[in-house]
Amino acid sequence: MVDPRQLAPAYPGNPAALTDDLALYVHWPFCLAKCPYCDFNSHVRDRIDQDRFASALRRELATEARRLGRRRLTSVFFGGGTPSLMDPRTVAALLEDASQLFDFSDDIEITLEANPTSIEASRLADFRSAGVNRASVGIQSLDESALKFLGRKHSAAEAIKGLAIARKLFPRVSFDLIYARPGQDVASWRAELRAALAIASDHLSLYQLTIEPATPFEALYRHGQIILPDEDLAVSLYNTTEEECARAGLLAYEVSNYARPGQESRHNLTYWRYRDYAGIGPGAHGRILVEGVLHATRRHRAPEAWADRVDQLGHGLTHDTEISGIERAQEALLMGLRLREGIDLAFLQTRTGCTLQQVVDTGVLSDCVDEGYLELSAQRLVATRAGRIRLDALLSRLLT
Repeated sequence: MVDPRQLAPAYPGNPAALTDDLALYVHWPFCLAKCPYCDFNSHVRDRIDQDRFASALRRELATEARRLGRRRLTSVFFGGGTPSLMDPRTVAALLEDASQLFDFSDDIEITLEANPTSIEASRLADFRSAGVNRASVGIQSLDESALKFLGRKHSAAEAIKGLAIARKLFPRVSFDLIYARPGQDVASWRAELRAALAIASDHLSLYQLTIEPATPFEALYRHGQIILPDEDLAVSLYNTTEEECARAGLLAYEVSNYARPGQESRHNLTYWRYRDYAGIGPGAHGRILVEGVLHATRRHRAPEAWADRVDQLGHGLTHDTEISGIERAQEALLMGLRLREGIDLAFLQTRTGCTLQQVVDTGVLSDCVDEGYLELSAQRLVATRAGRIRLDALLSRLLT
């Protein structure tokens, strides 16, 4: 075992000595309905002024680009909310603007989240024509009763049909499922997951149901009307997930994400590897390096108030703060230990100006290595499979 207290720094930290690569996140905040488990910045409106929000997104993108300078764009992600409710012309216009403001990488990944309702599936061809080359379909379950419980507006048949349409149109497709639902056991989840894997292509996002504050599910949970699987069953469900995906050739490259080798979400890897990403749209977050200083950015959450700010100021920023080295290193650990590949310690120091020893309790680190939850070398810190299962508890002890 390497003693973390004697781990030599790889080279002096220099946050400016980083790649100019950039990822772009575009937030579309509107949904047909608010799912009871969801705490994302999403809103339901009887009518959406598509032209106004398209104009505001384009203007905010231009403002952000002036600040960032001309950089290489490696990915664009249209998230939400429900981006498949956007007018495809808005997506096309934003991508055209981005291609003029930044240098697209040769293999740029352009993802759009979509739900498999009939109204949204009918637009998928237009999104493909607009330049989207990866679809992320929010299926959530292939069980009808579970879809009703989760507040979804599509049926299992619509989910399968929508996914089939996406696979014909897009070279890369992912979809989401939620498991560890009330009353779910290993056998039923194994059967549902095998059905999903039979129609999967190259990527799956598989999330255990969590109770988020200020959601309808939180109120039900507080009153005992929702009972989640206990810890032992949750671990068994996670183990089953990993086993079935591996059997189908999809490996767990992150705690909740499985892909065939080479088909990982490049955009999400930007987050987990703690690289630069700009976020535009209501409530969008960003981490951007400007003149050697890392900034945390956040936009106004309310769509109409955000659009008003863009009209007045050219952007909807409400928070723009410099992140200290210690904060950067903590964020990098929180994100990077979710990955099977773990954290490159040389990059950690370059990005943050801090050594590993400066941001962790070295005694706890040694204990976690001894207990088999972490692996530490001179080059990398990696959470083992056992560590990733217990990552939240592990990080709460590890970070100083």
